[in-house]
Formats: sequence, C-alpha cells, structure tokens
Amino acid sequence: MKRRSLLTLSLTTIVAVSALASCEPPQPGQNATSSSGKKVLTMITSPEYPPYEYYDTASGERKIVGFDIDIANKIASDLGYELKINESDFNGLIPALQAKRADFVIAGMTPTPERRKNVDFSTVYYEAKNTIIAPKTSNLKTTKDLAGKTVGVQLGSIQEGDAKKIAEKVPGMKIKQLNKVPDLIQEIKAKRIDAAIVEDTVAKGFTDASTDLVFNVIPSEGPSGSAVAFPKGSPLVADFNKVLEKMKASGEIKTLAAKWFATSAPPSPSPSPSGSMSPSPSKAP
Repeated sequence: MKRRSLLTLSLTTIVAVSALASCEPPQPGQNATSSSGKKVLTMITSPEYPPYEYYDTASGERKIVGFDIDIANKIASDLGYELKINESDFNGLIPALQAKRADFVIAGMTPTPERRKNVDFSTVYYEAKNTIIAPKTSNLKTTKDLAGKTVGVQLGSIQEGDAKKIAEKVPGMKIKQLNKVPDLIQEIKAKRIDAAIVEDTVAKGFTDASTDLVFNVIPSEGPSGSAVAFPKGSPLVADFNKVLEKMKASGEIKTLAAKWFATSAPPSPSPSPSGSMSPSPSKAP
C-alpha cells in the first residue's frame, strides 16, 4: 500500500510539473505563432531616440515608429514573420537578450567591442556621419575651425548632443538650435550663423541644391554605425544580414534615411509609461 501511495504521489508530481511547464510562455523564436498563423519575432527597443525609434501620438494612437522600426518591419516581412515590439530602458536591452526575452534588438545600437562580448551583431545597416555645412569661402572644414563661431544644429537631433560635446573642446564655439534643417541653411545664407552640423545624407541634398555651400565630414571617434543585436549564437544573424545587404544594395536604406532624417526635426520626447519625460541620449557609446 505504501509503495502504491508513493507511486501515486510521484505520478501526481509529474503531472503537476508538466502542467506548469505547459503554462509557461514560449521563448522568443520557439514556435510562437500569431492569430494569422505566422511565426512571431520578438523585438525589443528603447523608444526614446527619435527619429530612430520613439512614441508617435500625433495620430491619436500611441505607437512606436521610426527609422529602425521601418527596417525591422521590412526584415520581418521578408523573412515571413510577424513582428512583436517590446520596450525597455536602453541599458536593459542587452540583458533582455541574454535572458532570451527577445529575439533581437534594433535601437540605434553601435557594435562596440564591449557589447560584442555579450551579444552577436548583424552587419552595420546605417552609419550616419556628422558634417560641417558652411559657405565655400569660409574654410570651416574641421571642428577646430569652429572656434569662436556660431554653429547651428537641429533641435532634438543627435547632432545637437554631438555639437555640445564638440563645444566643450573648442574654445568660443556657440550653439544655436533651430527646429528644422532648412532653417539652419537659411541662417547660414543670411550670415546669422557661421556653419551647421548636419547628418551627411541630409547635408548632401542641401549642398547639391546650393552650390555656394559645402560640407565636410567630421571623423568618427571609435566604433560607429548601427547594427542589430542578437543573443549569442542566434541563427537569425545570417538571415537578417541577407535582408540588410539586399536593402542596402537596392537603396532602400537610403530611402528610409531620407524619410526620417531629412524633412523636419524629430518630435519632442513623449512621456514614458511612468509619466517621466524620456531623453534622447546618444546610443553609440
């Protein structure tokens, strides 16, 4: 009788453990399917970095949009997946991958040597380079040349933060923030500012249209560019690289960059779910 009781207890325990296991949500990439029958890719990002990713509330529907989001949607579509987007503070993104709470991260993340110790990366899909736009006759080619000059930047842009770092090293450099890049160009032409720091894709368009202006690239310090991050050993890396290379070869990456970087200033950071305002720090370091 005792042996039967022990056997019954053992069977009951096995059933209970099996039931608990069946209640656990599937890990990202492990047979999770949507209502449409497609497998689901879980992405995690930090939506406080316009125009890469941020909350858009203009349409009345609070949703994450941006350059990176368009790229992620394209990759998921080409690979036959449905995309699910979760969010985290930026410093929580790599731990989320390590804990397998997501299949990948797209968040304007630079593949630094330190990060490569903990996650795998795709090829770099976009490398924005800062430039100095100025009149051809000004000879403002390097950051050292900006000493004592007034330099325009787009309010809320990545370049605004970079310009502040440059100003810490360049004596007498003053910064003027304006809402739109076209406004910066007009200020240069009106001689109210000496130069502007603008992303290279944007700068080329304006200098092509204004032959009296020229731009010079500001050399990057250390690793640069944005790449997709994955858990170590992820089988998705090769598939993502194929789609990214195809997007670069077709010019689709450049088209998306023009859409998100060239037209107007990024929106102001929107309130985070906790109610605090999310800043737009550079994600490259």
